[in-house]
Amino acid sequence: MTEYKSITLADREWMQPLIDMSGFQSEEYNFNFCYIWKDSFDYRVARLGDRMLLGAYHYKTPSFLYPPGSGDAAPAIRAMMEDAKAGGYTLSFHTVLAEQVKELEMLFPGAFDFVPLTDYFDYVYDAQSLITLRGKKLHSKRNHINRFKEDNPDWSYEIITPENMPEVIEMSEDWCRVNECQSTRSGRQEACAVHIALRDFFSLRGMQGGLIRAGGKIAAFSAGERLNHDTYLVHIEKAYSEIQGSYAIINQEFAARNCGDCLYINREDDSGQLGLRKAKLSYRPVFQVEKYAARLRAE
Repeated sequence: MTEYKSITLADREWMQPLIDMSGFQSEEYNFNFCYIWKDSFDYRVARLGDRMLLGAYHYKTPSFLYPPGSGDAAPAIRAMMEDAKAGGYTLSFHTVLAEQVKELEMLFPGAFDFVPLTDYFDYVYDAQSLITLRGKKLHSKRNHINRFKEDNPDWSYEIITPENMPEVIEMSEDWCRVNECQSTRSGRQEACAVHIALRDFFSLRGMQGGLIRAGGKIAAFSAGERLNHDTYLVHIEKAYSEIQGSYAIINQEFAARNCGDCLYINREDDSGQLGLRKAKLSYRPVFQVEKYAARLRAE
């Protein structure tokens, strides 16, 4: 059987090139995403030729990311089928993009059942739209930002540095207390991922962060990185909702300072949270990255 291992920072050297070979648009195809969520989903990884195999072991049976890399995917998938058979479970994929559904059907006709995972479709925006907020449809966002600036005339934007990181961590932990992160499984998982991201922030190659300060205290912060040649990926965005406009201003300011040379900004999924879905839709995404679960049919 294929030997899987926990992800470490050193694995970036071989994982990221295989991910880059595929050029997929979704959040899961990014080393830093896999690393910061490794404990939440018990991610384990293996290499098979020029394919990266990544399994999530947080449930009773593992599920897998469709393997990125180069060359024919069939040998890697056959090996995963054999591993599943030997391990006594049914092979299933937790993330298969639309184009990969077609590839999987071509390689193994009729072998898999597919289910759309609408709660995990990524929201992708026009970068200049988020930076400028032009047009009637985003008028309310401009109003929220103007209100924030009126209420907080001393506001400022700062790049996240080793010097202000302790304050960012303190704000993140306080945000979790206020929003009762520990009361739900998804909240605990996200809190764990954010903790790892901030703890190892300066070792995660490519990560950029910014914060909004008002009244001397952090009101919001965000972090992300370049996903591929034309898309920026926002991993984290936290703000105090009771401070009107705090989410709107960190969204715009972070985009303006980091995404000006990108065509798109991927702001990840809504995980089925209706409030978050409404907020993401209000920024008018240009498209969503469709994702599917795939499960091998019984022989």
